Amino acid sequence: MVDAPHELLDAGERAAAACVEDINWRASRGLDRHLVANLAGGDWLRQAHNVLITGATGCGKTWLGCALAHQAARSGFSVLYTRSARLFGELQVAHGDGSYARRMTQLAKLDLLLIDDFAIAPMGAAERNDLLELLDDRVGSRSTLITSQLPVKAWHAYLDDPTLADAILDRIVHSSHKIELKGPSLREKDKDQ
Repeated sequence: MVDAPHELLDAGERAAAACVEDINWRASRGLDRHLVANLAGGDWLRQAHNVLITGATGCGKTWLGCALAHQAARSGFSVLYTRSARLFGELQVAHGDGSYARRMTQLAKLDLLLIDDFAIAPMGAAERNDLLELLDDRVGSRSTLITSQLPVKAWHAYLDDPTLADAILDRIVHSSHKIELKGPSLREKDKDQ
């Protein structure tokens, strides 16, 4: 099992302290209280569903994802936070040093894998293949939470390989709860205070 709070420290100091009790409901972000309350209850994890959080820079995607991940950890689920670029970089190294199969097995066993900043940089063939393998190991048995600035409807074009895009999206989108955050950057507000 992964020590979730320790692993979430990579998310940054504010996100590492994120919890569902501290959600800012006043900010006009289009956040559905009923959906967030249901997610906080954890049934999505027990049913191996996914969560996809999208929105503009600074609208709170990482923070909300980490709040849900902390809630999962407090409920006894194993959790790992990783940024998309770090994950694919790590898997590239694992291919080279022979630890790829072992690392994929570890990732497959996590109750919740939070992949932050998906689609922030171009994705090559190796990353697409690794993503498909990763999701294939988790589909129907474990949950994945993905944050992205890119709307889900644009992910197919972003993946830039119709066959792999179909396979990847089939494994992540159909059993997911989608949260599309709106509004200006919350970081600007924080700077003024």
